[in-house]
Amino acid sequence: MMARKYHEENERIKRRYLQYLREAKRMDISTVDKAAEAILRFEQSTNFKPFKRFHIDQAIAFKNRLSNQKNVRTGARLSKATVDSTLRIVKAFIHWLAGQPGYKSRIAYADAEYFNLNAKDARIAHTAREAVYPTPEQCRHAFAQMPSATTLQRRDKALFAFLMLTGARDGAVASIRLKHVDLVENCVYQDARDVNTKFAKTFTTWFFPVDDAYLQAFHDWVTYLRQDELFGPNDALFPKPKMGLQDGAFAALGLSRDTYANAGKLCTVIKDAFTNAGLPAFAPHSFCKTLGLLANDHCKTPEQFKAWSMNLGHENIATTLSAYCPVSPSRQGELIRGMI
Repeated sequence: MMARKYHEENERIKRRYLQYLREAKRMDISTVDKAAEAILRFEQSTNFKPFKRFHIDQAIAFKNRLSNQKNVRTGARLSKATVDSTLRIVKAFIHWLAGQPGYKSRIAYADAEYFNLNAKDARIAHTAREAVYPTPEQCRHAFAQMPSATTLQRRDKALFAFLMLTGARDGAVASIRLKHVDLVENCVYQDARDVNTKFAKTFTTWFFPVDDAYLQAFHDWVTYLRQDELFGPNDALFPKPKMGLQDGAFAALGLSRDTYANAGKLCTVIKDAFTNAGLPAFAPHSFCKTLGLLANDHCKTPEQFKAWSMNLGHENIATTLSAYCPVSPSRQGELIRGMI
């Protein structure tokens, strides 16, 4: 296989830019990786020409190429949102290049504007889609159908319950340890020093007022870990299985004490719980929207809405209302008609 083409000078300046994003702009590694991927796409479209030879025609050609490019997995054209985000990333890079020694005389700040989508496509890219999330009834149904005969099955059921109780992000759930859970106060302390929270934010989540079955399943799981498995404070709340040979085959021999490196396996558990119950494969993060729906039933004052929002880790109540309390067009009509 032919090695990927590259330009040595481009690689040096890209390395400086990615370091700038990481160290100066304090972006996380996943965001930096997306920037590197988008810039590489742009290089491929120019046949790896030096950035010092940048011309606005390259930006226009790149836009056209992206707009006609197909998703490798689905075969469909890239969405307007994907095209827009890729162009924005490369635009930011070119704008940064315009201020760097050796590039100032070759690239103008205004050149970066040629990476903008036309107004119509930009509106399409930023149009909010109606969120898809499970109803409380669908969650109860999926939870009730989950088996609990083995230790790992009880772990998976407790995971489902925990997501309903907290609305925690999957990355945080994968990294939570027993020391973060308080069964007396019924809360979890999402300590960013140990827990992979969004924006490394530390906050406490008190268990939401959902069905008692969720609370019971989670209490039973934590008690089992502490009393039967003799897990300590630093051991995982949802541990990986301990793998080994059994009857000549590789199998789960119990629980390890380690957390998962990422949320991939836990996401699969939740999606399977829904699909096995004959429902769409809802992801863990969709529980936040389910809890947003429940806020309408439980919150009667602005102060209560604020507490609900803080419980989800939001500093601004507007974040909760806009992202996790969706109002569909049909529901909008029902509400307006009911205002008599």
